[in-house]
Amino acid sequence: MTRPSRQPNPAHGQEPDGSSLPAAVLWDMDGTLIDSEKLWDVSLRELMAHLGAAELRQEVREALIGSNMRHTCEVLLAEADRPITPASVAETGRWLTERTRQLFATDLPWRPGAREALASVRAGGVRTALVTSTERELTEVALDTIGREFFDVTVCGDEVDGRNKPDPWPYLSAARLLGVDPRRCVAVEDSVTGSASAEAAGCVVLVVPCDAPVPSGPRRILRDSLVGVDIRVFGELLAVGVG
Repeated sequence: MTRPSRQPNPAHGQEPDGSSLPAAVLWDMDGTLIDSEKLWDVSLRELMAHLGAAELRQEVREALIGSNMRHTCEVLLAEADRPITPASVAETGRWLTERTRQLFATDLPWRPGAREALASVRAGGVRTALVTSTERELTEVALDTIGREFFDVTVCGDEVDGRNKPDPWPYLSAARLLGVDPRRCVAVEDSVTGSASAEAAGCVVLVVPCDAPVPSGPRRILRDSLVGVDIRVFGELLAVGVG
């Protein structure tokens, strides 16, 4: 978990026209910024073959979107009819991490509009955090593509004391590290699990589904893509979500 690189600047609370900006924008990674879920599909499929099991059922795969490594390994072992023990979960996690690391190091495509939206928020002076269920080891590989300079803090799936999404703790942790009120933040998510986490933390949630549909919610705003989303749009989303 990285600490804040600078203090919040109160001057960034409003645009010149007086419209409010979020205190921070909190970004999910897999399926939100980068289209890495398709790479996870490869490593999960290969892991099931490694376990001598049939191909992963689609409904199980969709349920794993946004999940942390431990839960993912437990589900996969159950699907493969293998014993679920601390040792088997750890071994499965090591295999999956190494294969996914190889994939992350070779090809991480951006989601449409994500890079431009991220750059606009950063250029606008609004604070940012990466809040991902992916473990630190793989996140560091992904950041080689995404760019560490875009984030003041990063919170990874193995840094939240087991309180992973959909628990609100990952987003609450990011807001605390940034020194901002989560109710004045916009979180960007693609999954049911991540959206529930951000919503429970009090954030307004911009939901851009990737590989599975996400239902509407009281503080959720759904869009088809991040194309055309910039710092001013995030201010408008905050006003709609809070209002």
